[in-house]
Amino acid sequence: MAENYDVIVLGSGPGGYVAAIRCAQLGLKTAIVERELLGGICLNWGCIPTKALLRSAEIFHYMQHAKDYGLVAKGIEADLVAVVKRSRGVAKQLNQGVTHLMKKNKITVHMGTGTLTGPTSLTVKGDKGDEKLSAKHIIVATGARARDLPFAPADGKRVWTYRHAMTPAEMPNKLLVIGSGAIGIEFASFYNDMGSEVTVVEMLDRIVPVEDKDVSAFLEKSLTKQGIAIKTGAGVEELKVSDKGVSARIKLKDGKIENGEFSHVIVAVGIVPNTESIGVEKLADMDRGFIQIDPYGRTKSKGLWAIGDCTPGPWLAHKASHEGVTCAEAIAQELGNKDVHPHPLDRNAIPGCTYCHPQIASVGLTEAKAKEAGYEVKVGTFPFIGNGKAIALGEAEGFTKTVFDAKTGELLGAHMVGAEVTEMIQGYTIGKVLETTEAELMQTVFPHPTISESMHESVLAAYGRALHI
Repeated sequence: MAENYDVIVLGSGPGGYVAAIRCAQLGLKTAIVERELLGGICLNWGCIPTKALLRSAEIFHYMQHAKDYGLVAKGIEADLVAVVKRSRGVAKQLNQGVTHLMKKNKITVHMGTGTLTGPTSLTVKGDKGDEKLSAKHIIVATGARARDLPFAPADGKRVWTYRHAMTPAEMPNKLLVIGSGAIGIEFASFYNDMGSEVTVVEMLDRIVPVEDKDVSAFLEKSLTKQGIAIKTGAGVEELKVSDKGVSARIKLKDGKIENGEFSHVIVAVGIVPNTESIGVEKLADMDRGFIQIDPYGRTKSKGLWAIGDCTPGPWLAHKASHEGVTCAEAIAQELGNKDVHPHPLDRNAIPGCTYCHPQIASVGLTEAKAKEAGYEVKVGTFPFIGNGKAIALGEAEGFTKTVFDAKTGELLGAHMVGAEVTEMIQGYTIGKVLETTEAELMQTVFPHPTISESMHESVLAAYGRALHI
């Protein structure tokens, strides 16, 4: 006989486990099904452990530049094994934290591979054999995985995905990174700081192509200065893998062919949704494997919902978590809870962060996208070299850029590159959610000395009122 719940969540990543917790908070009998590790890819093999790696690389970078701060540091070297061990320890700690949260919220955990047998039923194949579960509602949160190159699938030895790159058996001496999105650029930055010779190949005409073009140009200049070779408008046409390394055939922007020898390759060319073997194809509309949903997470089948990386992008952990809460509240509302009032997701108010060196962060429309959308814009940019705190930190490289609707003063987008911008972007994100205009931002008092003052100055600059440039 099937075990019955109000809600079953299939997948326990940042979308799934948050959705389960919110369901439980709303008094719903909730279960979660996970085939591997609670916390999913983000917590165990993505966002969190990569930030631990990048923090080690950042400290190593500062130690190597100690003299810039009037300090002396000798005999500096990196212990790759210890760096990876620390990263895995951080992931383990947070995995245990999610386990605790499941118990605290009385969420039943079924470990095993879940397969839908209908919109509101599934089977779980695990250590207990086959379990049949049913619920009034099911939320699919199965996430996604790295996309392989068809001519050179990842082998974990010479050709890596992000997962292999987080637990390397050896330090690459010459690394090729294919793709310059957030994952590719973060690993390029990490391994460059750790001492590898790094080359990045990007098919489009600029790196981090979803960002504002000024951010892309600044970051490329900065990474090149740090020693990373960047080839845009280029494509890897062939990889020949041997026990000793990888030979790459690269077609450059001008059509010429360049052959290169590398010790390792990281493939960061996108993701594939984990939807092909869970029984969802007949229950939901699909587009290239992604489950199509309404703004609250509903599929075309009553009782079946989906969130996170198995649905349309942006494919970000915080977007998945937000969708999880929205979905849980919409389900509770359908089940008769009159005290919840879910709001549809505003995709223009989802911040994006990339933790390379220097960091980049953004929210809303780029200048180009705003113009494409028909806006007449006012744009302000303020360089970190005009910010006292940035200079004092020795981090005067970077800028803040804001884009406004010239007619209404609406904040359309904000784009930042430099130290700690991933922590500051949320100020603009809150501003967008509150539908702020330049007037409120101008009247806001920013603390001194902080790098956040560059946010204020960029707003002032958009209206010809910047004070420190």
